[in-house]
Amino acid sequence: MSNMARSVALSLVLVSLFGCTVGPDYVRPEVDSPKQWRVDYAAATAVANTRWWEQFDDPVLDQLIDTALRENKDVRIAAARIVEFAARVDIARSGFYPQIGYNGQASRNRASREAFGGIPAGSDRSYNDYSATLSAGWEIDLWGRIRRATEASRADLLAQDENRRTVILSLVSAVANTYITLRQFDRQLEVSQDTLATRAESLRLFELKFKGGVISDLELAQVKVEYEQAAAAIPPIERNIALTENALSMLLGHNPGTIPRGKSIDQLIQPPVPAGVPSSLLARRPDIRAAEQNLVAANARIGVARAQYFPSISLTGLFGYASEQLGDLLQSSANVWSLGGSALGPIFTGGAISGQVRASEAVQRQTLLGYLQTVQSAFREVDDALISVRKSHEQLAAEGRRVQALADYARLAKLRYDEGYSSYIDVLDAQRSLFDAELKYVTVQADVYNSLVNTYKAMGGGWIIQAQATANETDFPPSKQNQPAGFAFPRPTPPAGDGNSNGYTSP
Repeated sequence: MSNMARSVALSLVLVSLFGCTVGPDYVRPEVDSPKQWRVDYAAATAVANTRWWEQFDDPVLDQLIDTALRENKDVRIAAARIVEFAARVDIARSGFYPQIGYNGQASRNRASREAFGGIPAGSDRSYNDYSATLSAGWEIDLWGRIRRATEASRADLLAQDENRRTVILSLVSAVANTYITLRQFDRQLEVSQDTLATRAESLRLFELKFKGGVISDLELAQVKVEYEQAAAAIPPIERNIALTENALSMLLGHNPGTIPRGKSIDQLIQPPVPAGVPSSLLARRPDIRAAEQNLVAANARIGVARAQYFPSISLTGLFGYASEQLGDLLQSSANVWSLGGSALGPIFTGGAISGQVRASEAVQRQTLLGYLQTVQSAFREVDDALISVRKSHEQLAAEGRRVQALADYARLAKLRYDEGYSSYIDVLDAQRSLFDAELKYVTVQADVYNSLVNTYKAMGGGWIIQAQATANETDFPPSKQNQPAGFAFPRPTPPAGDGNSNGYTSP
């Protein structure tokens, strides 16, 4: 056993003196960031680190988002995927440690007298065989293959964590947008029903006039057309309400059904527009951070592939007992042991290893380009969202003036008709235009809120951490957290500073 101890000590010295990690170390790629957005708002960065949906001041919306974070199936699938990749880190890390096993056997055997070297005549052909052994094997990570594999697995895990945050980001935004759309349809239904009620009263009066011979059947037909137009507008809106409720139910993780209502779309408060310089997106957007972790993993796997050029060095050992009689199994004379070492390396592989290295390098290049593309897409999404906020506000103001002007037009046209200066066609034309404008105003009103939601989604921020903490109450309660060393759910803050850390901690 002293020889075994000396062999292990010698191996550890060799690792400490000559061990290296093949493959390139990760270096964050440079990103060409725009210096500023095309639309500049006053700084409101702090609000992006809070539960911004509470700024709408609608408790029902707050409750819907909390329910979705706890019960949405996509979030829970993403959480289960994190547990899977956490286990994969443990699998990769296991290569750092000796693999110890045991084996116990008991058999009753009968040998042949006729075989070469068989049992001599007069000897008992039957015998017992008992053994109990303890084995150990340890691959010395001289070239860093296991270190690179662990680095890649840990980056995969961090990418999955960021992917879950991306799911949470999309979920919160989708619930808010869908709820706003639902309140838009509710308001349009109210406008349509009010218009229908007004036209029903007009139709009743015109039918009385027609019976009295005051108006012609042409004028009555014109009023009926406008009434039916308002009636025909209601079923599509009611259908949209039902479909939107079903979509929102799915986001909540529930079966299709009705959705509770809070404040009307006219009563919702507009939150401030979040702000920040373009370069801050690299730390605030989980999809960008996930893409970078994928790049870290792809970079590390180049080292895993290159390590195959070098020999795999392992130490093996076995200690145990073997005997023909069970009672003699633990006698000192029955012990067996062996110590050994092996070096297994390639001489000729027909280009297999070089092909794997080239393939891993090509994957790294693809992942790099994907990361840069993700960053560019993020810049575009933020710029689009900020422009949408500005222009939807301008459009809403114009639509409001249009509605007011058409209301005046309808009032004056009715007054002129009552005084006999114009036909009822002018009144119908004014009312038709006013109805369309009122519906359009509500649509643009919803666009303003949706563009604000999309801005928070595009900007990212600390609010995702708070939303993740709510989701963790279901998926990662403190009593059931399953995580590898050095990783916690949830991380309380986003990666600090410039984000140069790839999240890898040496075992």
